[in-house]
Amino acid sequence: MPFEDKKKSRVTLLDVAARANVSRATASLVIRKSPLVGADTRARVEEAMRELGYVYNMGAARLRAERSHTVGVVVPNLTNPFFAELLSGIESVIDAAGMVVILANSGDLAERQDMVMQRMREHGVDGVIICPAAATEPEFLGRMAEWGLPLVQALRHISDDIDYAGVNYAAGMREAVGHLASLGHRRIAFAVHGPVHSAYLERIEGFRDAMFSRGFDPDLIIRVSDQTAQIPGSAHLLFENPDKPTAVVCFNDVIALGLSAGLHDLGLKVGENFSLIGFDDVAEAEVIRPRLTSVSTAPVTIGENAARMLLDRLTDPLLPPRRVVKETQLHIRQSCGPIAGPAL
Repeated sequence: MPFEDKKKSRVTLLDVAARANVSRATASLVIRKSPLVGADTRARVEEAMRELGYVYNMGAARLRAERSHTVGVVVPNLTNPFFAELLSGIESVIDAAGMVVILANSGDLAERQDMVMQRMREHGVDGVIICPAAATEPEFLGRMAEWGLPLVQALRHISDDIDYAGVNYAAGMREAVGHLASLGHRRIAFAVHGPVHSAYLERIEGFRDAMFSRGFDPDLIIRVSDQTAQIPGSAHLLFENPDKPTAVVCFNDVIALGLSAGLHDLGLKVGENFSLIGFDDVAEAEVIRPRLTSVSTAPVTIGENAARMLLDRLTDPLLPPRRVVKETQLHIRQSCGPIAGPAL
């Protein structure tokens, strides 16, 4: 078909309105999912769209509204299942608002994060939810402000001048240490990995405070491999200190799952002669055996909170900066038991 014929045959919103016997303005409200349109009218317009094969021109609408109806999400690590759960919470809220998520991975590198944000800007996203990469400088936020790009910090924060959706990491550490103490454990290690950022520091400080408040040694901290497949091989590090621990709290569930395998390889039975607690409570905590006791940070809820904050910011850019910090909850399963003497 020649181009001119294609142009003539293109179905317009006016054609849809005529078929549905409504005004063009009403048809437009249906397209934009306005609550002002009654159910019967909406159904009639949508049926007309299907019959005529009408396709909404999002590009043209973007130019008219000066909004892309897209939201950028930048996370530091796509291999950690925690971030998949965070994303599902974000998408549920953004989808309900008739918008689309564009996902990017910074690799926890500030330089790559700069490039990703430039691409987000080029694609015209309306705003960004970001878990800042380690070593992100405050100047980064200044650039975002100069661009006029609405931003919500999630899980990690750089500044109190920007909206933040996170979790009370210190409270989670108190729950974990308190549970182990109630089982008789006194020599409790903390296993960490990865770069230093606000969430890292808050978990470390929370662990140390919880240990110190009970008169326990707060310095039994080990660093395991950053590579997930190599974490099981790091389990021996728990027992290189003369004051061998009988339990370990892990920085996240990725470490906990890896150490659980490594402890098994060392001939230990998790939940019987060594206790282990994860942090984040991802879905895999219920899948492994023994089931993993873990501090739930509810990443889906954090994602929902971050998305709502961004939508509020888009509606009212002059809102004061807000912090929504969720409390944790310890989910007790099978990986902890009463103290059974020296581990090794």
